[in-house]
Amino acid sequence: MYKIAVAGTGYVGLVAGVCFAEVGHQVTCVDIDENKVKLMKSGVSPIYEADLEELMQKNYAAGRLDYTTDYKQAYRDADAIFIGVGTPEQPDGSANLSYIATVARQIAETIERDCLVVVKSTVPVGTNDKVEQFIHDFLPHDGEEYTGNGSGAGKKIRVEVASNPEFLAQGSAVRDTLYAARIIIGTESKWAEDILMKIYEPFNLPVVSVSRRSAEMIKYASNDFLALKISYMNDIANLCELVGADIQDVAQGMSYDERIGSRFLNAGIGYGGSCFPKDTKALEYLAKQHGYELKTVKAAIDVNKSQKTLLFRKACKRLITFNGLKVAVLGLTFKPGTDDLREAASLENIPLLLEQGADIYAYDPVGQENFSKLYPQGQNGKGSIRYVESAEAALDGANVCFIFTEWKEIKVVQPDFFKKNMRTPLVYDGRNIYSVEEMKNAGVEYYSVGR
Repeated sequence: MYKIAVAGTGYVGLVAGVCFAEVGHQVTCVDIDENKVKLMKSGVSPIYEADLEELMQKNYAAGRLDYTTDYKQAYRDADAIFIGVGTPEQPDGSANLSYIATVARQIAETIERDCLVVVKSTVPVGTNDKVEQFIHDFLPHDGEEYTGNGSGAGKKIRVEVASNPEFLAQGSAVRDTLYAARIIIGTESKWAEDILMKIYEPFNLPVVSVSRRSAEMIKYASNDFLALKISYMNDIANLCELVGADIQDVAQGMSYDERIGSRFLNAGIGYGGSCFPKDTKALEYLAKQHGYELKTVKAAIDVNKSQKTLLFRKACKRLITFNGLKVAVLGLTFKPGTDDLREAASLENIPLLLEQGADIYAYDPVGQENFSKLYPQGQNGKGSIRYVESAEAALDGANVCFIFTEWKEIKVVQPDFFKKNMRTPLVYDGRNIYSVEEMKNAGVEYYSVGR
């Protein structure tokens, strides 16, 4: 088993660290936030993710998992250091690599033995080459004997960088890591490849070993392909409405074709989260930097941007104004199973509703705390927002309802409840939760996507 340090305790770093410990490795997760470290040591996860807390508590108690702000202690004698810090999108669509650079320099100035540095963060193609050079630039003993006081004194230190992109989905990240369809590793030497193969051996999963740049591209190509698939279905859904077809019937018919598959065929109000929006823009930016236009990816970005506010625009055609209306908003997170709001449809639509003076009653099983940091309860500009404890409470006496996330707590609300409890049973469903026929029979004025 290997001694592993993980830089960053977000969705990528924390899940990776916990899963490495679960298969038997000795893991130390590093974060700059002392309060967050204390929280994790107490067995509480800073992110909402199924099964994560249970494995955190189990492996911490077993002594295989620890958390610290002392990166020097964690990195000094690690066999491998995995970098899982954020690479947020910049205004021009490029990736901000400053957090990666900070960790790379810390590693260079700290390590005292041979070490493989593994970048799990999503980075533009060619970044790992730069990371490796950056580390060597700051190694005080690169290419010569290390004469410090640590255990590495008198030795030449070997440091290489490998790419190991993650393919987890928020809400199922632990399962996606422990039971992945494949592990992608990108290396430039047999030494680095052997270390990664041995680290992943306990997972008993297929490993695809390629060059660093190919591994970086696999990540972007995979995510952008799924984003393309979603935007294509949304584009077809919009056409279905115009020609009288039903997108769910169309998707069902398509799903039987094994070349297409059944996943990512659900039409709705677009994709969100930390990956698809950022990765499509980053790949488009990378292509432009090389004088090439990725027309398909650009189209996916454009379709998704327009799709986010599709239902708001429909409602504006139906209503004179939202001013003074009670508006029920069901679902704030970008998808079920997570408290993540990044690129969520709610963040596009709620500001528009508030600007028109809507009195919003919002419900989300786990996302309300995060959303209230952006929009505190009470008056917000011309409108107001209140957070309630159930979908039913949000709907009581409402003039209009928007559904942005398909949480099971929302899906259980029956069609007749809208009719009986809303002042005006007017529903805009961005996730096609309900049957058009059932809502019509219940007396609900119902608008969805592509039907």
